[in-house]
Amino acid sequence: MFNIAYAMGQGGASGGQGAAGFTGFIPLILMFVIFYFLLIRPQQKKTKEHRQMISNLKKGDRIVTSGGIHGRITGMDDATLTVEIADKVRVKVARGNVSALAQAAPQPAAEKK
Repeated sequence: MFNIAYAMGQGGASGGQGAAGFTGFIPLILMFVIFYFLLIRPQQKKTKEHRQMISNLKKGDRIVTSGGIHGRITGMDDATLTVEIADKVRVKVARGNVSALAQAAPQPAAEKK
């Protein structure tokens, strides 16, 4: 009978449990910070650069699609690009499928006075 009383009396010493519970979350918080800087942030940066590259495409640019097709942009729409992959062979490609800019269109030279 006395053993039960002593066992129930141990509850008063758990006042410091709140601080010990918070220290258990510190490794989880550190892991999230490490994942953010090693995985999440670089992926967001890469996605932003890709979106900017797609929005800056213009006629005459040479591109590479995600399927590996190389070609030159001959026409543009809001959602699609017309790409010439050979003489008189043109295909329509969604803008999102452009993976890289192979060569930008040459800028016309300004005339000297």
